[in-house]
Amino acid sequence: MSHESHNHEDCSHDQVTLTMDDGSEVLCDVIAIFPCNGKEYIALFPTDGDENTNVFIYQFIEHGEEDIELINIENDDEFEAVADAFDELMDEAEFDELYAEDEEE
Repeated sequence: MSHESHNHEDCSHDQVTLTMDDGSEVLCDVIAIFPCNGKEYIALFPTDGDENTNVFIYQFIEHGEEDIELINIENDDEFEAVADAFDELMDEAEFDELYAEDEEE
């Protein structure tokens, strides 16, 4: 698992800038904020990513409208549970999109 520090100065609800270990910054789109085991998690996808780019998933804590904290998931079991919850969420979203397209016809 990678370990990044986070800079939240450019934070909005639609995009988040991550500061990586090497000091580079990556602008990410917020894909989803979702619950798992009583905690909130956020899924981020780099704005310049392609189909081979990994999604970043962090524990998400909101300390107010503009102040959020992203925490690395250090525990493998926790990460696995969160990844499964994210996969289910994406499967549901794809199903909803397909279903919505069927409704429009």
